Amino acid sequence: MKRTLGTCYYPEQWPSKMWTEDARRMVDAGLTWVRIGEFSWAKLEPTPGNYCWEWLDQAIQTLGDAGLKVVLGTPTATPPRWMLTRHPDMLAVDVEGRPRKFGSRRHYCFSHEPYQAECAKIVGLMAARYGANPYVAAWQTDNEYGCHDTTISYSDAARAAFQDWLALRYGSVDQLNVDWGNTFWSMDYGSFAEVDLPNLTVTEANPAHCLAFRRFSSDQVVAFNRRQVDLIRAQTDAPITHNYMGRITDFDHFAVGDDLDFASWDSYPLGFLEDRVGADAARQRAFARQGDPDFQALHHDLYRAVGKGRWWVMEQQPGPVNWAPYNPTPLPGMVRLWSWEAFAHGAEAVCYFRWRQAPVAQEQLHAGLLRPDSVDAGVMEELKQVTAELADASDVAPLQAPVAIIFDYDADFAWTVQPHGAGLSYFGLILDVYRGLRRLGLSVDILPASARDFAGYGLVMVPGMMAMADDLKAALGASDAQVVYGPRTGARNAEMGIPTPLPPAIPSLDVTVVAIESLRPDCPIPLTTGGHVINYRDVLEGGAEPVLHTATGEAVAMRDGKQTYLGGWLDGAALHIFLQDLCEKAGIATLDLPDGVRVRDTGTERFWFNYTDAAVTCHGRTIDAAGVVREAR
Repeated sequence: MKRTLGTCYYPEQWPSKMWTEDARRMVDAGLTWVRIGEFSWAKLEPTPGNYCWEWLDQAIQTLGDAGLKVVLGTPTATPPRWMLTRHPDMLAVDVEGRPRKFGSRRHYCFSHEPYQAECAKIVGLMAARYGANPYVAAWQTDNEYGCHDTTISYSDAARAAFQDWLALRYGSVDQLNVDWGNTFWSMDYGSFAEVDLPNLTVTEANPAHCLAFRRFSSDQVVAFNRRQVDLIRAQTDAPITHNYMGRITDFDHFAVGDDLDFASWDSYPLGFLEDRVGADAARQRAFARQGDPDFQALHHDLYRAVGKGRWWVMEQQPGPVNWAPYNPTPLPGMVRLWSWEAFAHGAEAVCYFRWRQAPVAQEQLHAGLLRPDSVDAGVMEELKQVTAELADASDVAPLQAPVAIIFDYDADFAWTVQPHGAGLSYFGLILDVYRGLRRLGLSVDILPASARDFAGYGLVMVPGMMAMADDLKAALGASDAQVVYGPRTGARNAEMGIPTPLPPAIPSLDVTVVAIESLRPDCPIPLTTGGHVINYRDVLEGGAEPVLHTATGEAVAMRDGKQTYLGGWLDGAALHIFLQDLCEKAGIATLDLPDGVRVRDTGTERFWFNYTDAAVTCHGRTIDAAGVVREAR
């Protein structure tokens, strides 16, 4: 599919006399797509049952007449104030028992059935009115599920729905008591109606209870999204997406994606560097105007998997944002780099947020492609450069990577419930492994936990997958790939109990985790090959061959044939050595890249990206600061 560009536009926020000129300028800038509508409920239905569609009819017509394609968003992320008057118990409730209140966005609980019905009504009417409109070429459900910590709600509606969910999952409360180990601390229940939500307990709640509640909360998002998709799909053949976010892992994006036609996500490299990457102060300073070299790329690969090969960037940062601890201007060239990086990872479209900077409300300090006075912002020149380059670019050409990482949202739920060490997270472990592979110049595929076909991969990494299905273990063991499990892979059963036989219980891999420990940041364990174990370590026994040792001789990794269990979270230096050895065994060619330089291969091109603020000479080529080099393959 041809690579295209777009933007996010809010016609309801501007006089209609501006729309025609805005549309013309969008086309002149090389844009194809315009997303609208996702925050417009109060404009569409200012009072209950009083619908005002005419302005949206006109906006769609104006944009379409100019040659633009519309992505129409359902408005359910911003219910109007009258909705709260009608349904005062619709608000999500935080872990401290406080309702989230009206006055911004995402102020609803996924479990509130009357609100779900209100959403179905407006979405159904919207789909019926615009489903056959030739200018509406794609749809987006809601906006950024989970943003602002809104997946998990401790409301009365959530409690009732959770009890029903438990009854379906466990069948009997006796089975729930057994699976959760409720004899511990006399936590047995006599009925599902007695099971409360796992917050405000005196000390920590039962981890099995917490994990079940996270799974339930994820299922509520899936069901909420499916209801909208079904209504839209009944009226149109246009593709449907949802715009996911960066490092939002409290619902299963693969499960949501099963109901969609393609995935999209909202990429804010500078904002994410400050509040989501987890980088130390020195790294934040080094990449303050560029973003982390691997964080966006990981999400590109993740959402390509969620979209089963089809994905977009629905919102691309074009300048300073308004919401991070610090909000610098991107280094010149970075918006172009971010755009090409997305295309190199298979994006069909990159859409910039937003068209014009808003002069009012919460996002008035968020840059757009235009200033509030409608003059081009500085980034417009980079956008036009990308437009010119796209004119000569080939179509998106996918290529299977030599390496894969299995990413499991359920594992993230389990790590969140039981991190075992301050600041430890499944996502952080995945990002470290991904970064280590990218430092070796490798393209990486992300696979879901449901994957069973590993043909074509030389190396498959399975870090931190707490509960691992037996048929997945069998499929990996039967593959031709080098497979690396751990740390913490197979550490729990499906109900958060320690399994017997002890983890990881991998067939034909004679390794047993006999003890575990989490490590203080100032107590790393040195390795004989260089580098350290940090954060977390499994103590290993068994007949497999030790292939990585601490300085005192304890096994950190053990191998049988092509299967390896890695019992430690490795720092960058140790991981580099470990992965390089594995790639040699798998016959995968690697590159030793300087920090900030990354490579991505497609079916027709090799891309080199320089995330640093100075030109770099690397493997025979010079890459400008914030530069992109494209080479035919």
